[in-house]
Amino acid sequence: MIKITVFVAVAAVMGILAWIGYTLATTPPPKPIEEIEKELEEELKKLEKELQESEKGEQK
Repeated sequence: MIKITVFVAVAAVMGILAWIGYTLATTPPPKPIEEIEKELEEELKKLEKELQESEKGEQK
């Protein structure tokens, strides 16, 4: 009975480690910070432009 319990416990730990390893191996790397900053700047410029256009429309 002890052999079965130990086998199940070891198999469970190995299964978890295999799952973590598979996840690490198949997950794509994150984007570089510089690329994220560029995207944020572009979005900010778009929002500022939309805000200016909406303010011009309200003044008319």
